Amino acid sequence: MPDSQNTNIEPQPPLIDPFGRAVTYLRVSVTDRCDFRCVYCMAEDMTFLPKRDLLTLEELDRLCSAFVAKGVRKLRITGGEPLVRRNILSLFEALGRHIDTGALDELTVTTNGSQLERFAVALHDAGVRRINVSLDTLDKAKFKAITRWGEIGKVMTGLKAARDAGLAVKINTVALKGVNEDEIEEILRWSHGEGMDMTLIETMPLGDIDGDRTDQYLPLSMVRANLAERFTLNDIAYKTGGPARYVEVEETGGRLGFITPMTHNFCESCNRVRVTCTGTLYMCLGQDDAADLRAPLRASEGNELLDQAIDEAISRKPEGHDFIIDRRTSRPSVSRHMSVTGG
Repeated sequence: MPDSQNTNIEPQPPLIDPFGRAVTYLRVSVTDRCDFRCVYCMAEDMTFLPKRDLLTLEELDRLCSAFVAKGVRKLRITGGEPLVRRNILSLFEALGRHIDTGALDELTVTTNGSQLERFAVALHDAGVRRINVSLDTLDKAKFKAITRWGEIGKVMTGLKAARDAGLAVKINTVALKGVNEDEIEEILRWSHGEGMDMTLIETMPLGDIDGDRTDQYLPLSMVRANLAERFTLNDIAYKTGGPARYVEVEETGGRLGFITPMTHNFCESCNRVRVTCTGTLYMCLGQDDAADLRAPLRASEGNELLDQAIDEAISRKPEGHDFIIDRRTSRPSVSRHMSVTGG
């Protein structure tokens, strides 16, 4: 992506939504494909988007840079599994220039860890300093059952490679009733023992999957109450720019985050928007309202149309989401899969 390396961004007015919140955090999905098929995220027999519908890496760089010019300070690359996209490293290398100029505070990635042994050093060289790794169990058989296609040994090798490369790692664990609820304490002790933060996430009603989400849903209020019987959880003001509320676990010295879209939504402080790999901008993870950025991106070599489309979309950012999981609401609140929107 040679042309992007020399692109200077002209600062634009900041993105302020109708509720006075500044949009400073962009999450970008670079692919809907993944080498896992996690049971709460995808159906096993997924139909993926044709490659022609996806933004090119050059287009992704241009789009991200337009948001950076508008005051986005944190950029997270997601998928699917972002590291399975061909030549993805060139996008990280291109976006790293915004770290070098000071226009961007942080370039991060959310991954399942399967490709980290291969990419960890190069990611650090590109300017990435912190990554999130999705891991819901330490049990080999259970890991295979949850991911369908994954191998936990490969992930563990990748985690070591990431830490050896100087990347700070946070483990993201989706709390799943009847699956890993009896393992959460063990994952917490392991994560903190390895010097990694951990965040627990409630399962969200996104996309049709094979099964009933009410069978998976585990309120984190219950999880926290159970952990509080064995650990001293001290609320702290620590923030990473996302929706997690953090505690420090006195006994381990590590940080534990809770992302609670169901039991306690975090919309009042939302500073985030998401762009899919096809260039669709979702102003809220839990709403279907969206804006097409691919058309204005491809309509002109300049960014005037793209900037107008972004501004118009942010003017429609809603106050909050409407997630519901109960026996009367068996259909997903939003029909698209998390792998399409970007984790």
